[in-house]
Amino acid sequence: MMDREQPEPVIAAVVFDLDGTLVDSAPDIRRAVNTVLEELERPPLDLPTVTRFIGDGAARLVERALEATGGIPGGDAGPHVRRFIALYEADPGATTALFPGAAATLEKLEARGLRLAVCTNKPLTATRRLLADLGIAHRFAAVAGGDSYPTRKPAPEPLLGVLSDLDVPPGDALYVGDNEHDVACARAAGVRRVYLMRHGYARVPLEELPHDGILDGFADLAARLDRASAVP
Repeated sequence: MMDREQPEPVIAAVVFDLDGTLVDSAPDIRRAVNTVLEELERPPLDLPTVTRFIGDGAARLVERALEATGGIPGGDAGPHVRRFIALYEADPGATTALFPGAAATLEKLEARGLRLAVCTNKPLTATRRLLADLGIAHRFAAVAGGDSYPTRKPAPEPLLGVLSDLDVPPGDALYVGDNEHDVACARAAGVRRVYLMRHGYARVPLEELPHDGILDGFADLAARLDRASAVP
């Protein structure tokens, strides 16, 4: 789909995905995954492979890693998922960093009166720990993780949940993500616009998704929103 240049709508809230959108977390996720594999005496996975596995929650991530290295032991990934979560939650931000311009853009949007939230498939405990470690937790009035609701993205429930917490209707919100699940979730929730970060972890070409804009970085997001009128 072409990146349509058109007047920006007035919005009241911006909701962000986390992995691949706000933060480059793949190296820390890979570290925890490879520790699980090492304990099973399996070979480690390289970063591009683990990055392709990110986006569907911890359980699916671990299942894919096990399938790629010999299969799921006994057909039950549960113990290995729990081990991964314990390893990852112990230090989710060891090497994880915000993408360039993220912190300044969040500050700018908040100063304009926009309500900010995070909607991710990462487990909630790890999400909150990571946001705190990176010094941006205070920017977000609502946070939903992959285990916050009975369903996760691409289902709309988590996004509708954070918008309800913000008291902002979907038609007054913008969603910023990086992959096909973010688009599907935002469209199903009735969010006004969805932008995709080019630096993210998408498994399909962004141009093939029904987005409203592809962003080259956070400066691009700020520039687009500068063309809009923020709520008072």
